[in-house]
Amino acid sequence: VRLSKVMSERGMCSRREADLWIERGWVFVNGEQVSELGTRIVDPQSSEITVTQDAKKDQAKAVTILLHKPVGYVSGQPEPDCVPAVTLITAENQAPNSLGPEFKPWMLRGLAPAGRLDIDSTGLLVLTSDGRVAKRLIGEDSDAEKEYLVRVSGEMIKGGLDLLAAANRPQLVAIDALRVRALIDFVTTTYPWVVLDC
Repeated sequence: VRLSKVMSERGMCSRREADLWIERGWVFVNGEQVSELGTRIVDPQSSEITVTQDAKKDQAKAVTILLHKPVGYVSGQPEPDCVPAVTLITAENQAPNSLGPEFKPWMLRGLAPAGRLDIDSTGLLVLTSDGRVAKRLIGEDSDAEKEYLVRVSGEMIKGGLDLLAAANRPQLVAIDALRVRALIDFVTTTYPWVVLDC
């Protein structure tokens, strides 16, 4: 099994981060430094995988931001004539005393949405540069629950509610459910975004 896959499965980092750390010589398996991409380990269950302080410092730079996305902004890459939600993040509108560090412009580098809200949707958008957070929220093995409140107008077709209930619906994001729920209430009523220190 590839070392980077095992590191990701253990929640140490994302596969991309693992590959970067391996290239830089920051990963050790059973005390032996590994610096070759694609390295496989024979016994993933009992192998001890450690990383250097450099890897830990690199990972500490990862940022996760909770943003209340209003209607009219796109979650990720802008489409023609669309404005990305990340443009809403400024030092002036950060929630004071948020659970994370004070905003710095470098924090916007490498942010990607962990989930998606359409341009006509409003709600919690998680932007992160931390592969571990993204995997927990939207990875194929994620069991993070998601909730959507949908307002409709007009009349529902016969059996329409059953169709909605049976749909393969995406699920609401929770890193630490109590912490996030409290933040959602605070952020959506007071400030448009907050940095979350995971």
